[in-house]
Amino acid sequence: MNEDLLGAILCVLVLKGEAESHHRYENFSYGELGEYSTYFDCETDTHVWEFGLDRRSSFDSLHQAGVAADISGKIPAIAIIDTNRTEDRFEMQVEKAARYFGVEVQTYTADYLIRWQMTDYLRNYPDPVPASLGR
Repeated sequence: MNEDLLGAILCVLVLKGEAESHHRYENFSYGELGEYSTYFDCETDTHVWEFGLDRRSSFDSLHQAGVAADISGKIPAIAIIDTNRTEDRFEMQVEKAARYFGVEVQTYTADYLIRWQMTDYLRNYPDPVPASLGR
């Protein structure tokens, strides 16, 4: 599975947020005011989350989380998706930089997210015993 699919599982099923939320913002650039837009990996009621796999490509997670927090007014957070069950130099660097700047970091394994998706229906299944019958 790739970052987009694992991120969607993490956002919607685990964090109970909105995946790939779209936001518009204005910025003064080159002498005139322009309108721009961006997408956040995940937005909850209180946080904006940026996801990254345990690879060098996740180095921009702190930057993206900070921009998302500034635009939304919410708390920035980073989730690293571990694909090899080893904390390597890339994960360590992202975690150290985020902690230095006071940004929350959580790590989830890809296996955990896949299993969470596979068993989600068990957590959201309606109670088979009507309340009127009692327990």
